[in-house]
Amino acid sequence: MATTYDFPSDLRAGQEELHQVRAELSALLKRLPWSVEPLDGFSDDAGWRKTERPASPGWTADEQAEVEKLRRREHELAVFVTCHRFWAEVSAPDRVEARMSLKHTHGTPPEETAPTPSPQTAE
Repeated sequence: MATTYDFPSDLRAGQEELHQVRAELSALLKRLPWSVEPLDGFSDDAGWRKTERPASPGWTADEQAEVEKLRRREHELAVFVTCHRFWAEVSAPDRVEARMSLKHTHGTPPEETAPTPSPQTAE
């Protein structure tokens, strides 16, 4: 049975925001042209597989700024999550499992067990 960890709320929030920032950055990079600077297209069939790229208009200043902003925030969050004081409380052999568990919490609070009714004594 997997160990459940009681992650602090700020660590959970940081991990969730890190997921969101990475998803936003990934979506943005997929929308943008393949080259930051304007470049001509090319075709190369001399390698083991053919590679083609259309001409790239490059990124606008606003697009570059948005990518930089997201990358900077991603870095801040990654440092916050990996250096959080919580990890000192977890034994070294368990940190990898705990880290993987945090990555898959997806912002849901830990399940709380419902109090079980105590058996009534017969009188």
